[in-house]
Amino acid sequence: MSPTTMPQATTPVAGFEVDTVSSTTDIFLKTVADGPQRPLVATPNGDGWDEIPAQQFLDEVRAAAKGLIAMGVEAGDRIAIFGPTSYEWTLSDYAVWFAGGISVPFYDTSSEEQLAWMLEDADVAHGLVSTRDHAKRLTTAAAAAGLPEPELRVWDADAFAELAEAGRGISDEQLESARSQATGDSVATIIYTSGTTGKSKGCVLTHGNFVQTVQSAQSQIPDVFAEGMRCLLFLPQAHVFARFIEVLAISSGAVLAHQSDLAKLTDAMGSFRPSFILGVPRVFEKVFNSALATAQAGGKEKIFRRAEQVAVAYSKALDTGKVPTSLKLQHALFDKLVYSKLRAVMGDNVTHAVSGGGALGAHLGHFFRGLGIIVLEGYGLTETTAPITVNIPEKSKIGTVGVPLPGVSVAIAPDGEILTKGVPVFREYWNNPEATAKEFHDGWFGTGDLGSLDEDGYLTINGRKKEIIVTSSGKNIAPAPLEDRLRRHPIIGQPVVVGDNRKFVSALIFLDSEMLPTWLKNHDLPQMDLREAAADEAIRAEIEKAVDSVNKTVSRAEGIKKFTILPVELSEENGYLSAKQSVKRHLVSKDFAADIDALYAD
Repeated sequence: MSPTTMPQATTPVAGFEVDTVSSTTDIFLKTVADGPQRPLVATPNGDGWDEIPAQQFLDEVRAAAKGLIAMGVEAGDRIAIFGPTSYEWTLSDYAVWFAGGISVPFYDTSSEEQLAWMLEDADVAHGLVSTRDHAKRLTTAAAAAGLPEPELRVWDADAFAELAEAGRGISDEQLESARSQATGDSVATIIYTSGTTGKSKGCVLTHGNFVQTVQSAQSQIPDVFAEGMRCLLFLPQAHVFARFIEVLAISSGAVLAHQSDLAKLTDAMGSFRPSFILGVPRVFEKVFNSALATAQAGGKEKIFRRAEQVAVAYSKALDTGKVPTSLKLQHALFDKLVYSKLRAVMGDNVTHAVSGGGALGAHLGHFFRGLGIIVLEGYGLTETTAPITVNIPEKSKIGTVGVPLPGVSVAIAPDGEILTKGVPVFREYWNNPEATAKEFHDGWFGTGDLGSLDEDGYLTINGRKKEIIVTSSGKNIAPAPLEDRLRRHPIIGQPVVVGDNRKFVSALIFLDSEMLPTWLKNHDLPQMDLREAAADEAIRAEIEKAVDSVNKTVSRAEGIKKFTILPVELSEENGYLSAKQSVKRHLVSKDFAADIDALYAD
């Protein structure tokens, strides 16, 4: 099948002019010029937040950029940024761009081997890092790999004061000369894929990728990304989704705040009061499961479950344009009893949320819209500067990831793979022309994901192409829908469905250590650690009920026949999850091969 005969959807550019010239710093300067005293970023001060005007933030960026130039940074140099999501991260990013450099973000959870690979592959000579420990990790990795030691500045050790002092001798004209060299075609960043397989590849994204994708998103959902809106960023800024939102917020004149400690996220939302939040699906699952656990602890599970049903029904009724009076009355009642309390937990100001990095699922999408928060689910990859599709508030189809952004085309290959081309698509993999050539076909980039387009051009994700399970009888099964449904249970952290070349489908169940104590208490069971829980009969019976419930939604051949509960938790820290909380299946399959074999021993 040729590209012209494949199912396709294209959203033409309309209502705005595609900017092929500007850099990320150009649109930042325009934001400052439009409102120099308008709050642009916010930093925590203990009890609340200090809001920093756009001009002050620009002055800090310029001072840091001059310091980088004084360090010897030249146009096109690759600069590492290594640390948790923070004001300093955003400041570092823009300082690198003003100095004419290329940002190379490092994941906080990267191993020594991964750090060494990125240092070597990107030829990093300078870095801006969070703590002395981050600095030590980089220098150790460089030494172990026989690489030159990079010159580093540490945020916690007055890095920006040092840079400002070092840059005093750099004139404004020198800085502007370095900054203005970058155009839309210039490389802005090299983001190494967090990856669930193999050695990471460096995705080369240009300033134009960011600028044009941001402007495209702004044209589709202007009310969400508007001047004065408040965004709390908590995803790792090494991830492309967070970087896209960073540039989008700065260029929109929104107020951007940061919180990397998820244990403090609820407090941060309460004090900062964001108007929109963003996260991967697991974040929204956690919010739901925490609310359920709170209801159970207060003896109000039945009320919560009924409120859940009403929220979903109300949201579905909105799609028809006809909400029965009885449903409106029930919704108003539960708004007082349940929904308003959930909104208050998130700061009582959130109207929209953006979900990406995986499929959210229709149930959660309807639940959140039913309680008054519209989740705009979108889809994209590192290679596409984050979004290529997004749901539009007034035309949202929950359960899909929306329609292509203006300037983006999406097609479905004969084998079901999602192909795309347009303004967000990356230029190449750094130093890897073979990998680049492998991913492009007749100008289309192969995403590796499976999906379908409906008659209105809305995209639905069906799973990863490489993750499709083919049983010994030849049945093709996508594990993602089964796993998404299993994760609705509060104590299931990460289920991993297996069965490739086997007679039937099974599941590895990894429990959620954060939710487990509350669930045990609510069910009058003794506290236990993960090892004890994995062997406990009551826990097993509960998981079996969850599996049986999921099996009712699929055919018998697709159902989960056996499962095992394992005494560990999958996390970024132990290497089993990527930054967007995707399971590294190849590693799980390898390390738990004996457990998988045991499921098929009979």
